[in-house]
Amino acid sequence: MNTITQNSLQQRDKSVNWHPYTQMKTADPIIPIVRGEGVYLYDNDGQRYLDVVSSWWVTLHGHAHPYIAQRVFEQLRTLEQVIFAGFTHEPAIQLSENLLNLLPENQEKVFYSDNGSTAVEVALKMCIQYAYNQEKKKTKILAFKNAYHGDTFGAMSVSGKSYWTKPFESMLFEVVFIDTPNAGNLEDLKSQIENVADEVACFIYEPLVQGAAGMLMYEAKDLSELMKYCRSRGIVMIQDEVFTGFGRTGKLFAADYLTEKPDIMCFSKGLTGGTMPMGVTTCSDQIYQAFWSDDRHKTLFHGHSFTANPLACAAALASMELLLKEETQMNIKRITQQHSAFVTMLELHPKVENARHIGTILAFDFKTGYGTSYFNEIGKRFYNEFLQRGIIMRPLGNVIYLVPPYCITAEELDLVYQNITEVLDQFRD
Repeated sequence: MNTITQNSLQQRDKSVNWHPYTQMKTADPIIPIVRGEGVYLYDNDGQRYLDVVSSWWVTLHGHAHPYIAQRVFEQLRTLEQVIFAGFTHEPAIQLSENLLNLLPENQEKVFYSDNGSTAVEVALKMCIQYAYNQEKKKTKILAFKNAYHGDTFGAMSVSGKSYWTKPFESMLFEVVFIDTPNAGNLEDLKSQIENVADEVACFIYEPLVQGAAGMLMYEAKDLSELMKYCRSRGIVMIQDEVFTGFGRTGKLFAADYLTEKPDIMCFSKGLTGGTMPMGVTTCSDQIYQAFWSDDRHKTLFHGHSFTANPLACAAALASMELLLKEETQMNIKRITQQHSAFVTMLELHPKVENARHIGTILAFDFKTGYGTSYFNEIGKRFYNEFLQRGIIMRPLGNVIYLVPPYCITAEELDLVYQNITEVLDQFRD
């Protein structure tokens, strides 16, 4: 397609669409994408872009994966949608069985929704009503500072306070925020929790990596110790693996690094391999039993029109098959090793600080002299520079990160590293 067509698409888009996390008045012209294949996206001029952020951390196996597409197509010709209240279907049953087999053994039930935010909303409602159904008054939520759990009201409430949430602050419910754990602050955190423990309905956390906060990472052993203490105080725990689930941390789930088990878990993003929207909230039998009653008032009154949509279930089943293949697991291991080697190189660069990685997630801070910030304009400069080089990155201010699809080759990843090094040297002064 020619430039006239591209301009036409940009103008048509601007006339009708409001894009996420975008100041529409000052935003750069939008890029029309017409197809995807593997790690690449193609615009309507034929320019290809290496998608190393997996299109907002969702694409596991590459774009337009033929096996996932085939499975969705087959399902589309059989059953595309059915109400999930009073009815069920094979893909939903099979997906729940397969997923629970991979999770900590205490996870026994699956509740379907539409995305990561709704998976969190379901989890919060489960916890609050869990106490309510037992005639216990527990109204406080415990969460980490700098957390991000989504953009719906409950999810915003348990996310760190920022410019994102400021217009709505008076409408968000009460949350007790604590620091992420480390060897030096664990005892202090336990003391803070002790002061409110009897009032806490749940503790929600992103395990090991706080993604939207700037890929902030912390140790599994410290989280395990904090979880153990919460368990001793009877605090229900929600583990938000919307980002970390399905191999991102190098293991299938961040839970696989921990010695303690959460009561509830949340999933989305990579659940369908990035093919279709879907959210999942799993829980222990202990949570479920608080709703299992002859009293209909103890029902979890929550649902979505597309709960357990058969097409999304088919995509998730196909993605999970691909994830468990030896080839995919070897790719994850290789990416992890390549990241580790590159982090060692980055640590020597004068403009880099806090280079870090876990599994397929790599991040570092571009040294500015005044900390990190989502609104740091250097992020936009980096974004545009990499875009000109045919690489899609979306820096979180001055935090540069990679979350590539698992199908990226060693050569493609090395090319990305090379471009990062060149851009860092270019921005050195």
